Amino acid sequence: MRFPKSYYNHISLVGTIIAGISILLIILSFILSFIFNAGSSYLGLFSYILLPGIMLLGLILIPIGMLFSTRKARKNNIEQYKKWIVIDFNDPRYRNAASVFFIGTVVLMLLSAVGSYEAYHYTESVEFCGKVCHKVMKPEYVTYTNSSHARVACVECHVGQGADWYVKSKLSGLYQVYAVATNNYPKPIPTPISSLRPAKETCEECHWPQKFYTPRLHTEKHYLSDSLNTEWMIQLQMKTNSQHSSNNLAEGIHWHINPNVKIEYIAADETRESIPWVRYINLKTNDTTLYEDTWGPLDPEDIKTATIRTMDCMDCHNRPSHNYHLPSDFVDYAISSGDIPKLPQIKYIAMEVLKDPYPTTDTALMVIKNTIQHFYEENYSELQPEAITQAIEGISNGYLNNIFPEMGANWDVYPDHIGHVEFNGCFRCHNDTHESLAGNKITKDCNACHSILMQGTPGQLESASINEPLEFHHPIDIGTDWKDYLCTDCHRYLYP
Repeated sequence: MRFPKSYYNHISLVGTIIAGISILLIILSFILSFIFNAGSSYLGLFSYILLPGIMLLGLILIPIGMLFSTRKARKNNIEQYKKWIVIDFNDPRYRNAASVFFIGTVVLMLLSAVGSYEAYHYTESVEFCGKVCHKVMKPEYVTYTNSSHARVACVECHVGQGADWYVKSKLSGLYQVYAVATNNYPKPIPTPISSLRPAKETCEECHWPQKFYTPRLHTEKHYLSDSLNTEWMIQLQMKTNSQHSSNNLAEGIHWHINPNVKIEYIAADETRESIPWVRYINLKTNDTTLYEDTWGPLDPEDIKTATIRTMDCMDCHNRPSHNYHLPSDFVDYAISSGDIPKLPQIKYIAMEVLKDPYPTTDTALMVIKNTIQHFYEENYSELQPEAITQAIEGISNGYLNNIFPEMGANWDVYPDHIGHVEFNGCFRCHNDTHESLAGNKITKDCNACHSILMQGTPGQLESASINEPLEFHHPIDIGTDWKDYLCTDCHRYLYP
């Protein structure tokens, strides 16, 4: 099959070879992906993004080569190139070229339509978000797969619906690709607080605020760091909403997003861990109350220039899918589930080995293994090696799922604003120091958000009466200090 003479040049031939090989590789990757059901995040990256790009580059080289060839011939005063090209379908060369062009164009358009569709869905997939930049996104991907939203695609929250946010996310992604390619990204990856899509457009697509959610029971099991790993349990009734459906959001924790109420605040910094200024507005009556932190009030000039944010779901549920659990929490959970056997002092030695930071994951796993083996060989030599091995595996798995030293990612750098034990969370406002001009304070009363129904150790459990919740008793006797201080004054700094 012959083509016009201008086609026969090095650039066009190289472009043809590049395009041809790319098409063959794309077809091969499709066969691997669909017929044999084999593939990976990197195969998708090559199939839908890299190889099509290389193929288009090859196709572009063909006319470029022909153009250069024609110009060179004209420059050398070759007669047939002095005039405009005349396409003569009586000439088999032009018929062949036209046939290849039209057939190739149709095939390319079909492949482009399918490829673009697949590329769109691939770049929207969890696999693409979590696995392509494996090292960078590993902490977020692992914690996401262990979260309650593991079956919700990343883009449902991070992008959402609409072309504007899709384009914005892809433009942001271009810089991220550059940062990864040049190894110029922060460790840990900062939480994109300022660029997140509004909660009304993401969270409320599933969690409908107008739908009544009854108060729910929440039970926790903890283990003390004594020789018996003494179990301590607490059962709370979380007042997520009103007791009766007719009142809906009139009271309870979710009162903060009551459509008749507007809560505004100014944070001391971008992390929003400190909130010194709060404004309550009753939208029905327009009554407004301003609360300022008497221990650290904002300067009036700073208030004038500050960004005032309206409170929404993300101000409390700021880690809905990427939960980095504390060592005390994931060890307690593993003991309760049986992943860590109740060996003597296992909670104590687990906390000892997990309290220090390690430079790499491999170092951490080695220290965990050696420390626990040495401890039990020295103090409890009668224990079965299998039980010790199981304990090492349980602690190591907890570490692998929650602490990522290579990226500097762990619970400490990603505070969770739900609760008030390790992070101030609720106590950012509910700490008895936010006061209005009239002398009213934002309550710190525990029973405003939850009631303790049961607490204590097995066999010595306290139970609440029908209408009277229990007063909190600290598992370790610290007197009334738990009333006078914030939980975080001690719990926040258990781990250096």
